[in-house]
Amino acid sequence: MAKVKTIVNIALLGLLVWFLAVHEQTMRSNIQGRDSTLYWATAKLMVHGGNPYSVPDILALELVQGYATGKPKMYPYWAWVAWMAVATLSLVIAIRILWRTYGNGTNPPPVFLLTAYLFAPVVACLVMAQMGTVLLLGIVLFFLLVEKRPFAAGAVLLLPMAKPHFFALLWPILLVWTITRKNWSLLWGMALAFLWANAIAVAFDHAIFQHYLEMLRLDKMQNEFMPNLSGIVRLLFFRRLYWVQFVPVELGMLWSARYYWKNRERWNWPQHGPWLIVVGALVAPYSWMTDEVALLPAVLQGVLLLRGGTLKLRSQLVILLFACLNLLLLLIVRAKVDSFTGIYFWSGLVWFSWYWYARSFSGASASAGERGAAVEALAFKELCNERKATGRQGVNWPLPPPH
Repeated sequence: MAKVKTIVNIALLGLLVWFLAVHEQTMRSNIQGRDSTLYWATAKLMVHGGNPYSVPDILALELVQGYATGKPKMYPYWAWVAWMAVATLSLVIAIRILWRTYGNGTNPPPVFLLTAYLFAPVVACLVMAQMGTVLLLGIVLFFLLVEKRPFAAGAVLLLPMAKPHFFALLWPILLVWTITRKNWSLLWGMALAFLWANAIAVAFDHAIFQHYLEMLRLDKMQNEFMPNLSGIVRLLFFRRLYWVQFVPVELGMLWSARYYWKNRERWNWPQHGPWLIVVGALVAPYSWMTDEVALLPAVLQGVLLLRGGTLKLRSQLVILLFACLNLLLLLIVRAKVDSFTGIYFWSGLVWFSWYWYARSFSGASASAGERGAAVEALAFKELCNERKATGRQGVNWPLPPPH
């Protein structure tokens, strides 16, 4: 059986290579505008001593590679292939770890895998060749390693540090949690990984920080529209007030502080951490739907919570509603609607609502379990009183002692 599986995998890999080679010209003309092209251009500028944050230099490099004529050369195409391999592998590994974290059994059920691979942000991320799946892998590895291997858990947080604003609610709680538990290994892992990454960047570009600050000065982010909930609120009501875009994340930090304080004695990152990411995505001042791939732990945890309970017709209709909303987002992605239109701004609200609804089933299950334990304890107590009253002895109890 193992040999057959190996042969099938090799055959599929060969089929993929053949497909990429045969359709190279068509696919090369379609990768224009993908983030993988931007990653390739900035890396090329950095390696050759250029300014990786210079927009004119990046556009000039893309022009040389033929993007203006619609006939790009080979190097960006294979850079796209390599990046897609990294993104897809990150997704597959993350899904396996998530099943190991939240699931029960050897193989995940079909609904778990279908939800993971058809999650609208996942599809959008792969279509646009963005880094959402890499952010997801960093978060999932952190959840896996934080208790037993804190140094490694801190090191893998280098991946979500690529977009620190998206995880704004995570960092303060992580710092407080680490200090209160004196988990210095985690902080050392974060610090060394961060310094190592910056050392590599400085080795290629000694003025990397100067270039970055110059980019921030010239970029004028305050004049750009962000297609998320914070951006829509500012656009509709406070267009000229840039600081309003940061009010939701400040409110989110207040909520996260209260949430942590309430659960501090029993804090568990795989169970409590997803709430910080879901709410953080909802209130982020700067985000895209492709970043919401990092919400997959919450989405899949919700799937398993709902799958483990008895669903009434109303619950089934609610699940169908969420599935239709996800399908609508997939159709919008299929139609190639530009993100800057703001058409995706409501996606974060959908995932927040999904997780809130699914977690309500967790509370119901816990209440049912507590009621069951109480009934068992009462039955055991009555049995003990009955045996004591009748003077019966023995060890053949019809009920085990309650835990």
